[in-house]
Amino acid sequence: MEKFIITPKEEKNVTMTIRIDKALQEKYNALSARTNRSRNELIGMALQFALDHMEIKEKS
Repeated sequence: MEKFIITPKEEKNVTMTIRIDKALQEKYNALSARTNRSRNELIGMALQFALDHMEIKEKS
């Protein structure tokens, strides 16, 4: 008989609190309604995009 194996759950998500301008929140609310994605998901996507496309300029 095959065994039913349970492995520990990997926690990949964390909770983080940020403060943003109310106008920015309203834009994410509208985008969330328009795309049927959660505001949290959209912000996570935007943060990942920013990291992937970031350029840091060194002091001259």
